[in-house]
Amino acid sequence: MLQNLEILARDAKSWPFEQARNLLAHVLKKRLKPEDLTAATRYFAEGRAEEAMRVFEGLERPVVFETGYGPSGLPHMGTFGEVARTTMVRNAFRALTGDHWPTRLVAFSDDMDGLRKVPEGIPNPEVLAEDLHKPLTVVRDPFGTHDSFGAHNNARLRAFIDSFGFDYEFLSSTEQYRSGRFDKTLLTLLERFDAVQAIMLPTLGPERRETY
Repeated sequence: MLQNLEILARDAKSWPFEQARNLLAHVLKKRLKPEDLTAATRYFAEGRAEEAMRVFEGLERPVVFETGYGPSGLPHMGTFGEVARTTMVRNAFRALTGDHWPTRLVAFSDDMDGLRKVPEGIPNPEVLAEDLHKPLTVVRDPFGTHDSFGAHNNARLRAFIDSFGFDYEFLSSTEQYRSGRFDKTLLTLLERFDAVQAIMLPTLGPERRETY
């Protein structure tokens, strides 16, 4: 459905297509050798995306789009909006590249975040009050249907997104940490801790800075 729309996608003025064009330029610059960038850009500008995918090494990996969800509360229209907007840009990117470049949409749940406050409209709020500041996948489920409050809200999120027919993959922060997927990056972060702090701290206000 999104093939043969490259010309329209290149000229479209709407926000998703503007973002898709910016993304294409960014990904080409990140993945290609400097000497290949001009030629690859020309391939896409001429509607030769399928040929570009064969010719230039580094373009075979999917482009990953991601939305984030904090499961300290139930999904709502803001959650829908984030998934919908990201899907719009993803589909614009697919049109821009003739749907020849694989893409993925990941809905990532930050379910290892601590429960900072008891949300309104939740049954058995005293259960949550007792578990304040614990990771959401450790906090007990006040609804009594899942192993944790985080698991309950993740299930609600998936049902909510599924009801609109979005094409996505769900990832849980808890599961990713436990699987060791982040280990290499975390070790690198620890090795470069001072350098990271030097970049990050100036961007924070005085009160927030004290907690880092």
